Amino acid sequence: MTIAARILQITDLHLRDDPRGHLRGAITLETLTACLAETANQAPFDAILVTGDLVQDEPAGYRHLQRLLDQSTAPVLCLPGNHDDAGRLSDAFSAYPFQTCGHLTIGPWVAIGLDSTVPGQDGGALSDTELSRLDATLNRYADRPAIVALHHPPVTLGSRWLDTLGLADSERFWSVIDRHSNVRAVLFGHAHQAHESRRGLIQILGAPATSAQFLPGSDDFAIDDRPPGWRVLNLSPDGQLTTSIGWLSAY
Repeated sequence: MTIAARILQITDLHLRDDPRGHLRGAITLETLTACLAETANQAPFDAILVTGDLVQDEPAGYRHLQRLLDQSTAPVLCLPGNHDDAGRLSDAFSAYPFQTCGHLTIGPWVAIGLDSTVPGQDGGALSDTELSRLDATLNRYADRPAIVALHHPPVTLGSRWLDTLGLADSERFWSVIDRHSNVRAVLFGHAHQAHESRRGLIQILGAPATSAQFLPGSDDFAIDDRPPGWRVLNLSPDGQLTTSIGWLSAY
């Protein structure tokens, strides 16, 4: 497959103000830095998608990601998660290479980022405004294969506790997606685990966290022993997409 563009998805960074701050055993700035260092040894990326929970309820932690990526030659699309302050995130990542939500054209593709956060809640939902923006952007770029990204999973994952914290009213989201034949993939975070499923021609993809992982298929909250990770997407000029998961090798 000819590759027209490559995307790096990172998610659930859970950075803290304290550079030594940790989450469930992971010193989150260290694990993020190591993930970015390992991916830097690969071919260059044309965009980086950061799909939520950039910090663990501490907006001062945004400065760490700014420092790590402010020299990126690729645009960095940041989406809020339930542990983010959406307003503070937007203020922190308003200058190139960063942007918050909106959309990016990446080679012949378009990537659309949505805000699925609900203030004060761990679960997510999409407002009428976000759904209208999604519909309008897909119409505007109907001639381009599209990727749609959000924080909360729009599908169930087979994990009883986690499936109560996904995207509420996901049928409204899918009703918009189903009207547009150019959507090739939907990306999400929040789940702290890799996920791959399909809805017709659409790949539904979750990425592991750059911090700690949740145990897949568990009825109750549990931590997995898998290392921090990321997802890579390879995009072809004709709308094909291949993808792979990377795991931090030294952890």
